[in-house]
Amino acid sequence: MRNPLNKRLPRELLGEISKYLVVFLFMTATIGFVSGFLVAGDSMIIAYDESFDKYNIEDGHFELQEEADRELLEELEGITLEIRDEEDVARKNGVTIYPQFYLEEETDTDLDGDTDSTLRIFEKRTDVNKVCLMEGRLPKEDDEIAIDRMYADNNEIQVGDELDAGERRLTVTGLVALSDYSALFSDNGDMMFDSIKFGVGIMTKGGFGDFKETHLHYEYTWKYDREPADEIEEKEFSDEFMKELAARALPKEYIPRYNNQAIQFTGEDMGGDRSMMLALLYILIGILAFVFAVTINHTIAKEAAVIGTLRASGYTKGEMLRHYLAMPLLITLLAAGAGNILGYTVFKNIVVDMYYGSYSLPAYETIWNAEAFVLTTAVPMLIMLAANILILAYRLSLSPLQFIRRDLKRKKNQKAMRLPEFKFFHRFRLRIVFQNRSAYITLFVGIAFAYILLLFGMMMKPLFSKFEKDITENMIADYQYILKYPVEAENEQAEEFAVTSLKYLRENGEGEGINVYGIAEDSSYIDAKMPKEGVLISDGFAEKYGLETGDMLTLRESFGSEEYTFRIEGIYDYPAALTVFMSRNEFCHVFDKEEGYFNGYFSDEELEEIDEAYVASCFTEEDFTKVSRQLNVSMGSMFEMLNIFAIILFVLLIYLLTKLILEKNTHAISMVKILGYKNEEIARLYLLVTTWVVILSILLSMVIATKFIEEIYVAVMSDFTGWFTLYIEPKLYGEMFIMGMAAYLLVALLQFRKIQKIPMDEALKNME
Repeated sequence: MRNPLNKRLPRELLGEISKYLVVFLFMTATIGFVSGFLVAGDSMIIAYDESFDKYNIEDGHFELQEEADRELLEELEGITLEIRDEEDVARKNGVTIYPQFYLEEETDTDLDGDTDSTLRIFEKRTDVNKVCLMEGRLPKEDDEIAIDRMYADNNEIQVGDELDAGERRLTVTGLVALSDYSALFSDNGDMMFDSIKFGVGIMTKGGFGDFKETHLHYEYTWKYDREPADEIEEKEFSDEFMKELAARALPKEYIPRYNNQAIQFTGEDMGGDRSMMLALLYILIGILAFVFAVTINHTIAKEAAVIGTLRASGYTKGEMLRHYLAMPLLITLLAAGAGNILGYTVFKNIVVDMYYGSYSLPAYETIWNAEAFVLTTAVPMLIMLAANILILAYRLSLSPLQFIRRDLKRKKNQKAMRLPEFKFFHRFRLRIVFQNRSAYITLFVGIAFAYILLLFGMMMKPLFSKFEKDITENMIADYQYILKYPVEAENEQAEEFAVTSLKYLRENGEGEGINVYGIAEDSSYIDAKMPKEGVLISDGFAEKYGLETGDMLTLRESFGSEEYTFRIEGIYDYPAALTVFMSRNEFCHVFDKEEGYFNGYFSDEELEEIDEAYVASCFTEEDFTKVSRQLNVSMGSMFEMLNIFAIILFVLLIYLLTKLILEKNTHAISMVKILGYKNEEIARLYLLVTTWVVILSILLSMVIATKFIEEIYVAVMSDFTGWFTLYIEPKLYGEMFIMGMAAYLLVALLQFRKIQKIPMDEALKNME
């Protein structure tokens, strides 16, 4: 026999259509975005993982000072790499080497006569690090070029446009993704890639050869004859090959694939947001579940006599439990279904655009994700089920007689809380707070969570701007030249320094590049006295790893196993990079260099007298600020979406819970109307108390959000190369407060209309 209680469900849905519609839409959007994120993200990760075989991505590359002769390459390809495991079993491998020369040319993308970026140009690839054509065609003529798709998007270049590279004008015939540049790192030691000021492209062999050799880099890639079994074996083979190479030639750069940020950064970053997005989904579903639970609790109190009668008529607790569970589970199921449909269509495309806006990924194919469906459907259903069963089982355990008498209190003879001798209105409002404390507690928790999201989303752009400003104000010099060979500069204001790169080993065993500078005595550019022994470290280095003056610091060779230990003698304000400073004499002593050795210049003027062939790199303000610039481009849309999401959550919770409070007090509001109170006076009684709760919740939430972000900031930023000092712009708190109160004002106006519609005859119903 069909349960007659089911007939009540359509009436309940229509009677509370505004509440259920708001919850449904918000839940659908949340599940849809997370579903789209998981579907697009996992599809992208699969395409990325498959690209290693599909495009034959290198196992590593090295760069030499000059072109290697055939004899050296044959000797390297003829070696046998041998490593042994714990059981002393030998494992052997060989390598095949491919020349992959490139040109680094200053580029004018908008043809205004000024250099605005750098383009790294390769010949067409046919054997290793193959190219994925995204749009247009590959170059056929010597004055044609195909460039990276993301670099083109960021510089508003389309197929058919022209650009100036070096002293040549080239026509863009296609947009491509280079498999070994899924993240556009111009230097492997950079904190962040730069897809605005740096790009890659390919040309014909003839077109490539028409450039001058001034900016030619002699890079060689290698592939192992046998794929290493795992990353440990890959590292061991890489170390062995580096030793063999170093014994025959001095590499200018040596980067195995596992340590190549241009290849690995994308894969590591794409999977990193998955757990955060799922946590966000489940927290939001949990909050909505408790909103439902509080609502159901109110419904049970309102329908207590009906429930008692039904129980006395033979309905079991289980039947009543299932009846009141039906609506929240139905809404969740419908939202999950609609959300997954939107996830595979609308939201998937939004997430794909976000990925393509950050990375130079090849073409991908959407793949059905059963796990994503389970995580965004079954898990939210279980959360909703568990939260509501807790409340319902507790409430429905009372006897039928207690329900009929509306006696829902657990504790007998409980007296009303005695309040201070305040004015009547103040005591009345306090009663409202205590009577609706579960709703207000849920409201506070929701506001706190919304403000954590809001603060995190709003703080990042000012943080990046502050970082950029700090770098500009604390630059050592306008130009930092790193030389291939020591060359004397004619400019008297140029100051010599020595520099090398070491690694600081993290707890997980991964190494982070650290620049070690040897600074001249009485330096004109470094405003600090260098210790005779020991080092100074940059403030970002100290903050990121919790280092202090007096600590011992151990660094390891970038391409070797030798370690160096230093005593930290002070902290130097230098936000541009993680850096160690020591005296030049100490540098020469520690790294076994001849007295007076240098390989760089600090200068506030461009050193035009130094031939570019002797310059390994030159760092200017543009180079140091590219981190913040790229993050604003890559993540700006995500921050804005987070802000919108937080405000919607804020409005939703206030709307649902203030609506619940008014519904719970409908009888009392009707009574005071009979006593002659006007709507405005009633609003001051009921809405004003909610206003003060919201204001207090906002103020406390801003404190909680700040403390929470301060606690998790180091963990969140630890995976980034380099460091951003935590900064929360003070004016954000004022903006957040105004946004919150503006949103609340909108809800309050809607609830005031509800007060106006409550009839006076409501007080005459259910008179006891």
